[in-house]
Amino acid sequence: MNRVLVTGGAGYIGSHVVKALGEQGLPVVVLDNLSTGHREAVLAGEFVEGDLADADMLDRVFEQYRPAAVMHFAAFIEVGESVRDPLKYYHNNAANAVNLLSAMQRHSVENFIFSSTAAVYGIPESIPLRETAPIRPINPYGQAKAFVEKVLEDAAGTGRMRYVSLRYFNAAGADPGGRIGEQHHPESHLIPLTLKAAKGARKSITVFGTDYPTPDGTCIRDYVHVNDLADAHLLALDHLLQKGGSRAFNCGYGHGFSVREVIEAARRVTAVDIPLETAARRPGDPPSLVADSSALRRELGWVPRHDDLEYIIGTAWEWEKKQR
Repeated sequence: MNRVLVTGGAGYIGSHVVKALGEQGLPVVVLDNLSTGHREAVLAGEFVEGDLADADMLDRVFEQYRPAAVMHFAAFIEVGESVRDPLKYYHNNAANAVNLLSAMQRHSVENFIFSSTAAVYGIPESIPLRETAPIRPINPYGQAKAFVEKVLEDAAGTGRMRYVSLRYFNAAGADPGGRIGEQHHPESHLIPLTLKAAKGARKSITVFGTDYPTPDGTCIRDYVHVNDLADAHLLALDHLLQKGGSRAFNCGYGHGFSVREVIEAARRVTAVDIPLETAARRPGDPPSLVADSSALRRELGWVPRHDDLEYIIGTAWEWEKKQR
C-alpha cells in the first residue's frame, strides 16, 4: 500500500502508533513541527518538519508521498491552558485540522483517522459512556475536538472522505521496550507526575478534590495503555482501507481507578512511599469518566493486551527512571 501520513507522530501517542506501523512493515511519513514532540521519538518511517498552518508545505508533502491514509495526532492537549488561551486551541486544534482535511481533499486522499478525546462529552449523565452520549464539551480543548468531529461528519457526507474518530479516555504507560514514553513539558497527567514524585523530581503528588461522590472521594478515570491505543489505530486503518464506514469509537477498558488507587498502585510498583498532598477540586473535573468500548471491540475486533494498572504504571516507571 501507499504510505500512511502521521501528523504529530513525534508526540506521545503518535510516536507509539508510528512504532506499531513500522513493526507491521507499513511505510510511514511523520509530519511534526516539534513544538511539543521529540524527533528522537520517531522510530520508523521518514520525517518531515512542518506546520499544518502551511498549506504550500502540505501540498508538497501530499504530492511527494501520496499517502493512502492520514492519522492526525497534532494538537495541543492541556485543558487548563485551553481555558486561559482558547484562541491558541481553536487555531491549532480546529483551524489547522481543517487545513489538513482541505489538503487531503485537494489530493484525493479519502481515509482519515482522528485523535479525539472523551472531553467531547463534558460532564457525563451516566457511566459507562457510550458513543451515543450527548456531545457537550465544557472547555475549549474539548470544544475544538468536537468541532473537528462535526467537520468530519459533514465531509464524509459528501462521499469524498471516510474517517474513524477515536475518543481516548486516559492514555497511559510507555513502550515496554523502554525506547519511547510520555514526556510532556510541562507535565499534567497523574501517572507521570506521581512517578516523578517517586523519583524525587518533585516533592509530592497533589490530589485535587477528596469529596467527589466516589468510593474514596477522588475522581475515577479509565486508564488505557498507549500500546492498546496504537492497536486500535491499526485496526481503524484496516477498516478504512477495506472501505468501512465512518464513525467514532470510544477507547477505554470499561472500568476505572480513583486517583488514590493510582497513587497506591504506584507506591507498590516503585516501592516508594510517595508523598501526597490534597487540594480543592479543579473546575470542570467530572467525578467519573469510564468508557463503554463495546463498539470498538465488536466492530473493529479490538482486544486489549495490557489491561492491568500495575503493568501500565510499571512501563511508565521504567521510562521515567531514564529521564533527567
